[in-house]
Amino acid sequence: MRVVCIYRDNQDYSRTVNEWLENIRRQTGHEIETMDPDTNTSFCEAYDVVEYPTILVLGGRGDVLASWRGRELPLINEVLFYMV
Repeated sequence: MRVVCIYRDNQDYSRTVNEWLENIRRQTGHEIETMDPDTNTSFCEAYDVVEYPTILVLGGRGDVLASWRGRELPLINEVLFYMV
């Protein structure tokens, strides 16, 4: 499975997202892939990502298994469920 966090750096929510990503790395040892929507427009269009930050969990065939959109970030356990 692939977990991707799509967000723009240098936004008012960026610090919160970066802290959340660091907490996941520290507590679980897992890294979450990050993506800038401005340089990956085709990916964002394919998955209809229009709100940032967005976290997507993608299955082996690219199907969306879970998603979280907006400033309300998921709990680490919610994401860890898909990473293990």
